[in-house]
Amino acid sequence: QTLNWMTKSELQTLDLSKVTDATSLDQINNSMEGLYRLGKNSKVENALATKTEASKDGKVWHFTLRKNAKWSNGDPVTAKDFVYSWRRTVDPKTASQYAYLFSGVKNADDVVAGKKKVEALGVKADDNQHLTVTLDRRIPYFKLLMGFGVFFPQNEHAVEKYGKNYGTSSKTMVYNGPFVSKGWTGSNLSWKLVKNKDYWDKSKVKLSKINYSVQKTPSTAYNLYQSNKLDATVLDSQQTKNLKHQKGYTLRDTAATFYLQFNQKKKIFQNADLRRAISMSINRKALGSALGGANTPATSLTSKGVVNHD
Repeated sequence: QTLNWMTKSELQTLDLSKVTDATSLDQINNSMEGLYRLGKNSKVENALATKTEASKDGKVWHFTLRKNAKWSNGDPVTAKDFVYSWRRTVDPKTASQYAYLFSGVKNADDVVAGKKKVEALGVKADDNQHLTVTLDRRIPYFKLLMGFGVFFPQNEHAVEKYGKNYGTSSKTMVYNGPFVSKGWTGSNLSWKLVKNKDYWDKSKVKLSKINYSVQKTPSTAYNLYQSNKLDATVLDSQQTKNLKHQKGYTLRDTAATFYLQFNQKKKIFQNADLRRAISMSINRKALGSALGGANTPATSLTSKGVVNHD
């Protein structure tokens, strides 16, 4: 029931209004929860929302929240927590780098630009269990957005209690997701996610603990894997060449595309035909092979498998 896992970079913050990096978002997604959670192939599943109603024009959304969800400090999770969280994130004083994702929520652009007060944002708590979101325009991917950590609720009591230290360590945070963070001091390179005994859906959480450690050197990570101190390790290009026939070697596609970009301040590269010719002259398969690893040729800007059609 314990998983020993690695990440390549330090944990930066548990404050979802200030998060920017993948490692921190991974921790937030495992220790916090929003209206929806994203399942296999990003399929939207109910989380805190038990019922969703949308207007015919797609601009007004009504959410009914479950009554048995609570924070790790004992407070119930309510619609007011969403209102507080969203307002805090779009507030120019917070300077969230993800505030732009709220574009389309009524008045969000003006709030982020400092033209309107945060109270003008199109999110309202009708009561503890009912949340209404009003949009400026129809957003086809709105449900997917709601599964992203930046749109999760926040506990106002905790933010006020910890002040500038909020989210800077495991102890200066409260959680409403399947796990709670333990042992992160704000700068150390190892911590734990422990099963949240107060999580409303705890019977579905199979792991009791996840031990995280930051491993920046592939050789060190592989040695830890060999000694059963890590349950998986990410290989570099040379390791991939040497170990691809070993038992346990597994290829996992990542949503990342590497590309060359022309400096179009140079007049010669302003010629679209020249840029197209250079692109067509590159043997992508040979380039990927020369770089090592398990690279696959990119035929578009988005990587293979990112978009799935039902």
